[in-house]
Amino acid sequence: MGRFGAGQPMRRVEDQRFLTGTGRYTSDIDLPDQAAATVVRSPFGNARILGIDTEAARLAPGVLGVFTAADLDADGVGDIPVAARLTSRDGSPMRTPRRPVLADGRVAHVGEAVAFVVAETIAAARDAADLVMVDYDPLPAVTDGTAALEPGAPPIWDEVPGNQAFDWETGDAGAVAAAFATAARTVAVDLVNNRVIPTAMEPRSALADYDDKADRLTLYTGTQNAHSLRDWLCDLLPLPPERLRVVAPDVGGGFGMRIFLYPEHVLVLWAARRLRRPVKWVGDRSEAFLADTHGRDHRTHAEMAVDAEGRFLALRVATVANLGAYVSQMGAFIPTLAGSGMLTGVYRIPALSVRVRGAITNTAPVDAYRGAGRPEAAYAIERLADVAARELGLAPDELRRRNFIPPEAMPYRTAGGKTYDSGEFERNMRDAMARADWAGFPARRAEAAARGRWRGIGMSTYIEACGGGPDEGATIRLEADGTAVVLIGTQSTGQGHETAYAQMAADALGLPIDRVRVVQGDTDRVSDGHGTGGSRSLPVGGAATAAAADALIASARPHAARALGVPEAALDFAAGAFRVRDSNRFVALEELARQAGGLSAAARFRPPAATYPNGCHVCEVEIDPETGAVSVVRYTVVDDVGVVLNPLLLAGQVHGGTAQGIGQALLEGAVYDETGQLLTGSLIDYALPRADDLPSFDFATNEVPCRTNPLGVKGAGEAGSIGAPPAVINAVVDALAHLGIRHVDMPATPQRVWHIIRSAQDKAAA
Repeated sequence: MGRFGAGQPMRRVEDQRFLTGTGRYTSDIDLPDQAAATVVRSPFGNARILGIDTEAARLAPGVLGVFTAADLDADGVGDIPVAARLTSRDGSPMRTPRRPVLADGRVAHVGEAVAFVVAETIAAARDAADLVMVDYDPLPAVTDGTAALEPGAPPIWDEVPGNQAFDWETGDAGAVAAAFATAARTVAVDLVNNRVIPTAMEPRSALADYDDKADRLTLYTGTQNAHSLRDWLCDLLPLPPERLRVVAPDVGGGFGMRIFLYPEHVLVLWAARRLRRPVKWVGDRSEAFLADTHGRDHRTHAEMAVDAEGRFLALRVATVANLGAYVSQMGAFIPTLAGSGMLTGVYRIPALSVRVRGAITNTAPVDAYRGAGRPEAAYAIERLADVAARELGLAPDELRRRNFIPPEAMPYRTAGGKTYDSGEFERNMRDAMARADWAGFPARRAEAAARGRWRGIGMSTYIEACGGGPDEGATIRLEADGTAVVLIGTQSTGQGHETAYAQMAADALGLPIDRVRVVQGDTDRVSDGHGTGGSRSLPVGGAATAAAADALIASARPHAARALGVPEAALDFAAGAFRVRDSNRFVALEELARQAGGLSAAARFRPPAATYPNGCHVCEVEIDPETGAVSVVRYTVVDDVGVVLNPLLLAGQVHGGTAQGIGQALLEGAVYDETGQLLTGSLIDYALPRADDLPSFDFATNEVPCRTNPLGVKGAGEAGSIGAPPAVINAVVDALAHLGIRHVDMPATPQRVWHIIRSAQDKAAA
């Protein structure tokens, strides 16, 4: 076994309760004297609120309270914050509309919270909600980001003139212009990175409890960061941090959507304190589609300058990012600082210029979704690379091979300002092509044609930045009974943290894994933490856990020396015991903990740099030309995520991310009509990938240890969602290339593909 259990395909310890239905999610928690709540939501995409009549609702049976923005204002409740702010390229600050917890005089998207009804039962609350009469004055709406920035578009907020929150840029525009002026060839592509809805298995919910004697609140909710949520809430309510505890029980999926503060968090806490009893809100799937943060929604024009040998000289990218009706907490960060630096991908591109405009529209706010900026960047560069290969008459692998950053160039600083510490990009591609039998594809294409199907093959190479950000602390307690407790500030939303951290601690301390417990998501039990996002849990939280294990062993060494009557320098530690060198004398760590009444140690790890997972995806599709239906028939992934802790956990993360990426490429897309109504507001209309949409994945790794992380790990949680969309669309375009088609926008639904085929055939016939 490697250090800290690396390489062991251990099954997830948490799955026993998940698979037997004994998990404990927020909606499973019920408290004595608990009240139920529901939210009255706007049916309009854009409207003034002329008045709200709550009298009939207040008098309805079982109702405890009906609350509006006026009630919150009277108590000094603040607005939902914007955590990430930018400066536009002209030096002006980002413009953001105020976002009240409950709509105050205006609604700007369908599903916006207008009133909060609390009653003895959820049935009574819902009946009363139907009695809340809101007098709306509908206004023109705009839902497309590009259209919102056009002259004459309906204005949404006075404080955001022209509906433009920011006009941001980075890179060296002069160097790019010079490269384009002297290039042998330029290529360009216009891309849609479609809006997606996270759709976690467990809808959001929140339960607040008020302790009247201590004047203290507790919030139970699924979140990716209990500590930041507590801090944001304390600012809004307002409260000192010691008077609010946030507890995240089991969390059924996050994907970035659960990082943020939502109105319902504030409302249940405020109502519980006002009513002096617990208040519970459980969202349904319809509310999730309307009111959870959405992801992606970019319109991008990407251009590449290329020399006579097909080597990349410069990249210029212009994006309009649809931010939604409000700028969410990290909404401005995702299309700019999170993604722009990764636009050069795994290639030597000397010059980069990026411009991003943030558009306010009458849609749900957009924020981090699995990958958060890096999938958008990878999609842009990998689609552009395939377009360039076709226009230059080069095979897609040959063009990439000519432009890869070679291993001997590491560490390599990109034009996007990122310093890659390691990576063998050509090796990943070569291995993926071999596993996918790229050389045998022409025969498979011919066989498919004989069946009346068009077969295409596509690849994408990708890299992402993750494992960075603030520090993380970990504490390990070895109790007197020989059990170990790991307290960590990250948060599992289904990734397998209880297995990963326990595996590390058990191996380091020489304990059976069933004697290690992992505690996270409780601001009373874990002193601080920065949560989970950007695939940081293992690179940062894992490194802190490893350091805490080392610190615990170091703290026990003096006890062992006294127990054995030897100097500390004479001791070696292995397999859970201190042993006297060149002797058979030893004392177990568990025995030392028993004698001392328990041992404890803490450590922190601050990442010196981001980590850079990378890899290659190869996708094969078949298209039915009569219907436009696309089937993924073969899929191969070769990833470099650094040192692999647990191959089973890794495969699960890559499989899940790849499924989400395929879903975005072929099926998923949030659609609003011209009035701001969400047309894809249920799982009938919004097409998630299902088992029969996906093939078995062929997955392998190349372990190139990260040089900036003490464990050598790079992170893996978002990798699949980054590599999959361009690989799938490249394969779709390859299948249609004989018709002269050079691009297909996501999602490549049967309807869209059918129309593209018919248009190309009609054009050829004409």
